[in-house]
Parts: sequence; C-alpha cells; structure tokens
Amino acid sequence: MIAGAGPAPRLVLELVRWLPDTAAVYAADAGGREHYGWGVDRHMRADLFDAIQNLTRAAGQWRKKPPKLPKWPRPKPPKRQKKQGKTSLQELHQRLSGL
Repeated sequence: MIAGAGPAPRLVLELVRWLPDTAAVYAADAGGREHYGWGVDRHMRADLFDAIQNLTRAAGQWRKKPPKLPKWPRPKPPKRQKKQGKTSLQELHQRLSGL
C-alpha cells in the first residue's frame, strides 16, 4: 500500500478499525512493544487489583506499620508530543516497522 500497490487506504483503515484493542497496531500507537496485549480488560483488572490492595491496607488493623503490598506491573506511559495535524502513512509505517 505504501509503495502504491495493494488495497486502497480506506479499506486498510476500515480493517484496522475492527482489530481488537490488544493488537500490535494499538501497541505501536500507545508507545511500543511493552503495550502489546494491554487492552481495556487488562487495564481494568490491574485497576481492580490495586483497588483491592488499597482496601485491604485501609481496612486492616495493624499493630505495627501495614505490610508493603504489591502493585500490578504496568507498561510505562507513552511520552506524547504535542503534534498538530494527522499522521501520514509513512509515519505510521515507521511506527509499525519498529515493533
């Protein structure tokens, strides 16, 4: 498609739109390989795990200081640059080829 051969860009965009949120395309957009597999459901599980840990710590009656409870490991948040305009096909190709 980038070289001029292949399906129409509109068709490719429509197909990408129907990919699951755990796909590599969304990982590339979110910031890199460490975001691969992190869909909405996984983020919700991580937040739920942290909420349960915080409630356990808050509701406990400790004689000494409360124990250190683990947190769910998360990928680092992406470093977003304020960019105006739309992403070109060449930039998208560079992002996806970096995975």
